[in-house]
Amino acid sequence: MARALFIIDVQNDFTEGGALGVDGGEAVAAGVTRLLAEHGDEYVHVFASRDWHDAEGDNDGHFATGEPDYETNWPVHCVAGSAGAEYHHALDTKSVDTHIRKGQGAHGYSIFEGVTPEGRSLGEVLAEAGITDVDVVGLATDYCVRVSALDAIEHGLQVRVLAGLVAPVDRAAGDAALAEIAEAGGVVVPA
Repeated sequence: MARALFIIDVQNDFTEGGALGVDGGEAVAAGVTRLLAEHGDEYVHVFASRDWHDAEGDNDGHFATGEPDYETNWPVHCVAGSAGAEYHHALDTKSVDTHIRKGQGAHGYSIFEGVTPEGRSLGEVLAEAGITDVDVVGLATDYCVRVSALDAIEHGLQVRVLAGLVAPVDRAAGDAALAEIAEAGGVVVPA
């Protein structure tokens, strides 16, 4: 068994005060840093994803051109190279082995939709590292965490979501996402 950690979108625009900030985002950033400090040796590889949207255009409809519906399109957020796209300052990234950029000109909810800065797919890196199991943490439970965890299950990985290290946009939707992940075969580790 080779276990990896997926840190999903712990970025300024998804934490308090950001363009799409969620309550508890900063606490997630700090908690992931503690996890890595105390249990980082349990992971053979640490991946961190970021939304990395194009500044020009609507990113295939991801950015609303009018009033956002907050389901299929959103206000502008996590534009490549912007302060909002940077990792939150409470997240210590020195343990991150592979950075994944997603949403370049597209929606990009799942970490599996992204690539490394060198253009390599997550699947390539997972295969090279012999990863069989992943723990998933990050933002937001009901969107990118949910889709990333479900995609990992579909890719044949054993998935655990660390419930104390995720935060939702909407509490009920976050709870439903965790239930869906568990129903699909993932394990939700209680906070």
